[in-house]
Amino acid sequence: MRILAIQNHAGTGLGQIAQALTEAEAEVELVQAHEGEALPSLGDGHDGLIVLGGAQNALADDEHPYLPGLVALMRDFALADRAVLGVCLGSQLLARAFGAENLIGAAPEFGWREVALTEGGAADPVLRAAGTRFPAFQWHDDTFTLPNGAIRLAGNAVARNQAFRVGRAAYGIQFHFEADTQLVRHWSGQFADYLAERQPGWRDRLGPDSAQHGPAADAAGLALSRAWVAMV
Repeated sequence: MRILAIQNHAGTGLGQIAQALTEAEAEVELVQAHEGEALPSLGDGHDGLIVLGGAQNALADDEHPYLPGLVALMRDFALADRAVLGVCLGSQLLARAFGAENLIGAAPEFGWREVALTEGGAADPVLRAAGTRFPAFQWHDDTFTLPNGAIRLAGNAVARNQAFRVGRAAYGIQFHFEADTQLVRHWSGQFADYLAERQPGWRDRLGPDSAQHGPAADAAGLALSRAWVAMV
């Protein structure tokens, strides 16, 4: 199994998805698109495509001119019936790839929040692995409308479209299921100054919140990661 992973911001990483890929003995090619590394093409023979999160919004083509090419690559993979997984920004780019509207600044959400599966999500071979309701780490300002023909898989009170699927195997997931407690702690240190300004008190809340929500979120995220890898 060969997986292409696109990074859009320093330090994001695959998190629990990496564990699932290692268990499956997958070969992973990581491309630092935000650093100017060239995007491979569909013809390079990857079985699946993962697009991770980033601080930019899904329409920031002027500041990040590689985004239109990445959107086209996601669409190419999906239309070729190859597995696609867009996480946070990646989900927003997948929605854009299939004609949905990106809603910038419309759904700010941070910290562990509950996500609930829809009827479609409960029947989905990937999303159902996480359980019908579970906590997941959120860090986003934007959201999107659902692409025509997509299946809505999960939502919550802040962002109605927390997960969706296009076709058989193209998944957009807004919440950071890949971010286990360890990765959240890493992000909290890496972006400490930003969080001190944007999320006052987070440093004090991190310990109690991670103890309360982390174990269930980690378990759901790893189950979801394994289910996506198995689907590839």
